[in-house]
Amino acid sequence: IVAEIEKKITEAFEVFDRESNKTVDVREIGCIIRSLGCFPNETEVQELLAQVNMEVEEPGGFIHLEQFLPVMTKVLLERRFWPIPEDVILHAFEALDENKCGYIIKDDLVKHLTEE
Repeated sequence: IVAEIEKKITEAFEVFDRESNKTVDVREIGCIIRSLGCFPNETEVQELLAQVNMEVEEPGGFIHLEQFLPVMTKVLLERRFWPIPEDVILHAFEALDENKCGYIIKDDLVKHLTEE
């Protein structure tokens, strides 16, 4: 099971590895973690970054896969961050679906996410 988890993490990491050199911008780590079904808040993301033995002196630094992999593997094995419950997501959707039509128009979603 560890090999499967490591493969899943590596695949998610590679999506953000734009240079194909087994590194990603430190600012992408939250997206990678969330793409793996974990939903930590920003403070928890920063705590995870502190666990990674990285040598990042500035916000624009990079994280190597070999440093990220063991930390994230442990997170997934421990099931540390549960997904957002389905009823919470449904409630959020219903709040955005002002016309109660069962869908959200792209322009309305963009407006809600960027302005409100």
